[in-house]
Amino acid sequence: MGNEATFITKNFGKYDPMSIDSYLSIGGYSALKRAISMDGEDIASKIAEAKVKGRGGAAYDMGRKWSQSRGVKAPHKVVICNADEGETCTFKDREIITHDPFNLIEAITICGYTVNAQDAYIYMREEYRHLRPRILNAIKQAEEKGFLGDRILGTDFSFRIHLYSGAGAYVCGEGTALIRSIEGKAGRPRMKPPFMKVSGLFALPTCVNNVESFAIVPHLLMDDKREYVSYGSGESLGTKLICLGGNVRRPGVYEIPFGTTVRDIIFDLGQGIPGGHSLRLIQFGGASGKVADSRILDTPYTYDDLKKAGVTVGSGSVLVIDDRTSVLDFLRMTQDFFSEESCGQCTPCREGNLHIKLILAKMARGEATQADIREMTKIAKIMSISSLCGLGESAQNALLSAMKVFPETFELGGEN
Repeated sequence: MGNEATFITKNFGKYDPMSIDSYLSIGGYSALKRAISMDGEDIASKIAEAKVKGRGGAAYDMGRKWSQSRGVKAPHKVVICNADEGETCTFKDREIITHDPFNLIEAITICGYTVNAQDAYIYMREEYRHLRPRILNAIKQAEEKGFLGDRILGTDFSFRIHLYSGAGAYVCGEGTALIRSIEGKAGRPRMKPPFMKVSGLFALPTCVNNVESFAIVPHLLMDDKREYVSYGSGESLGTKLICLGGNVRRPGVYEIPFGTTVRDIIFDLGQGIPGGHSLRLIQFGGASGKVADSRILDTPYTYDDLKKAGVTVGSGSVLVIDDRTSVLDFLRMTQDFFSEESCGQCTPCREGNLHIKLILAKMARGEATQADIREMTKIAKIMSISSLCGLGESAQNALLSAMKVFPETFELGGEN
């Protein structure tokens, strides 16, 4: 398709993902060899120069994160690859693990070298258990070839990667909850500070990125022609993996240059809405993302442009809902998800999700009043500023944004 790019996905289909020799035949591990000839700060600077932002949802400057992690002085440090990918309509990391596992292992190793870590943990969601053999095979073969283990490629750098599976909790996509899960504790977030870069897994300095974030790095280090920065503009350079789902003819994972319009994503890559139906709403960035209507279609897909339009990139998902689903039904479905996935540790999230679920049910029965709407709005806003972690803070993004985009849905009759 005309709007697709192949930078992050350039290895897809070009080698046998179960064979390191096949990976080496297409230039695999050239990036690691280059990396260990560089100073770690130069690697972080190269990532920062390309303005790579973390692809897990927070969009934090990745080069800055690696530089900050490198700056923490400690005898033992840890890298974590977040492969939990629990956001709804988000499955890009699964495609990277499926088609390019050796690139991921190479990238994590480069991170370990950059931040002076000795161990890494891949935290993989339980639903991806069928991919465990693929990752374990990549780790084993990398060790056999000297790309992992002691004195990698004859240097003083020693590094090992461990695989850990979660149990399917959405909240474990949050960094501190993920860490507690690996430690054998209940997967619940903790207060910050201390921040993970100082005290994370096993109280060790920890650097966390998600799968897509890591996957960019080997390609970027070998990008002598500066292909990556030729895409996009401003603060949104390069390409992005997006997950297009819902009511489109051609759902799937696509790599797009930043700046591609939302219209091109849905009607070119996704080939439009089937059955002659019309667009109701689009949710960006997973269940915790905000919603928009058709007025956003000509907005370029960049961090800044989407933010101006009232939504965010988030996890990279684009969920299309057509006129067969009402706004209220969509919000009830989203609320059911968060009511189920809240860990229950903090009161605003635990009680707030329950009460909003009950009010939305009253709306569906035609029993809600404007007083209920005011109460629901108040609860949602309190949750966004007082919850312990990102789950509670963002659980009502869809609701609060829908109130702005679809005010007619919340115009009820009575006051009492």
